[in-house]
Amino acid sequence: MEKRRVALATLFAAIAVVALYCGLNRPPASELGLNAQVLEILREGGCASCHTADPSLPFYAQLPVAGDMVLQDVEQGYRAFDMAPLMTALSSGGVLNPVDVAKVEKVAIDQSMPPAKYFLVHWGSQMTSAKRDIIQAWAASYREAYYADGIAGSEPVRPIVQTISVDERKAALGKILYHDTRLSSDNTVSCATCHDLSTAGVDNKQYSEGVEGQKGGVNAPTTYNAVYNFVQFWDGRAATLADQAAGPPLNPVEMASKSFDEIIEKLAADKALTKSFEEAYPDGWSEANITNAIEEFERTLITPNAPFDKYLMGDKGAISAQAAQGYEYFKEFGCATCHAGVNLGGESYELMGLRRHYFEERGLALTEEDNGRFKQTQQERDRHRFKVPGLRNVALTWPYYHDGTRSTLEEAVRDMAIYQCDIEPTQAEVSDMVEFLRSLTGEYEGKPLTNANEQ
Repeated sequence: MEKRRVALATLFAAIAVVALYCGLNRPPASELGLNAQVLEILREGGCASCHTADPSLPFYAQLPVAGDMVLQDVEQGYRAFDMAPLMTALSSGGVLNPVDVAKVEKVAIDQSMPPAKYFLVHWGSQMTSAKRDIIQAWAASYREAYYADGIAGSEPVRPIVQTISVDERKAALGKILYHDTRLSSDNTVSCATCHDLSTAGVDNKQYSEGVEGQKGGVNAPTTYNAVYNFVQFWDGRAATLADQAAGPPLNPVEMASKSFDEIIEKLAADKALTKSFEEAYPDGWSEANITNAIEEFERTLITPNAPFDKYLMGDKGAISAQAAQGYEYFKEFGCATCHAGVNLGGESYELMGLRRHYFEERGLALTEEDNGRFKQTQQERDRHRFKVPGLRNVALTWPYYHDGTRSTLEEAVRDMAIYQCDIEPTQAEVSDMVEFLRSLTGEYEGKPLTNANEQ
């Protein structure tokens, strides 16, 4: 079997060389816009053959050996990246997802796609240096327009802005409500119970405790920089921060209130708070107004001025040489594709255990929460797929992963490299990347963010 594979690869390599020399792999015309050029590259590269839900299989998918290889590639390709939304956006002029852009850029830099066994049959599909240059120029142009932060478009990670526009009066009320235990049935639990601002927006527990000590089934993510997430919760069931704020008060394990009417009855009895609330919301108490106020407050929970932000903005002495090297590994290993953007994550759903089966090797029974996005969509592709967590202030937000099974950054980094990237990092590489991640701790209200639980 292996000899047959080698023989096929050798034959196809010879064909590909001839094809390239015959000029069958020219880049798109320069007269086209960058989006159109990239779309043509993706189409000619046959990306939709593996990276869409309904691929068009080649004739040799029915052949022995070759067919098995094709079907395996199709399965792995779609698991890793559904390109249909990107290609639709490129053709229609729609908004591109920064993670999609980063993924295409990464494989272009590495010239790792399409696989040799594909382009050796499909002449003209190979990623050439000319095509790579077009894709890199496209990615850089997109980032410079999308972020407008003055940072070179070659960087997939971006700095946090100094401020976000909010309604300060509503945000002040949201801060009170965020810390108000009256949102819970027994007046013991507030948002801050599980998302304490003095402990980096988390509680540093594997699973948080709600009313009567009940434990949830998923690790509580930080509320700092949550404004940058494209959806909220690990499974993405909340589209906005306000939607997210509406969930825990009525969750029977968390705050266990029966309804917002019950909550409002308690809050309305507070005459001073009601007076302030009605000044900001003339229509008075309501679920929508309560959650809007909490959302406005959470929009203020950004942490700019991390040492790494200063490094990105030109201060090369802001981080250590070890951290700078860690960032290079972070990009080289592909971490910066899913952990891209301002929050280094939070902009896509990704499969937990992309390259190795995390849940089979974890050694724990599967739970409902392990299903991830599948809980909401009931689509098999979404099983074990989660919203990617942001990595801002990650040195302060242990334990890690949706199941809280990794206690240290070292463990989390090593296992992410293994399960997501199929890389066995050296201890030096892990240490360097951890140092980089530590440089992502920013400031809140002008002071470096800390965690009161740190020893």
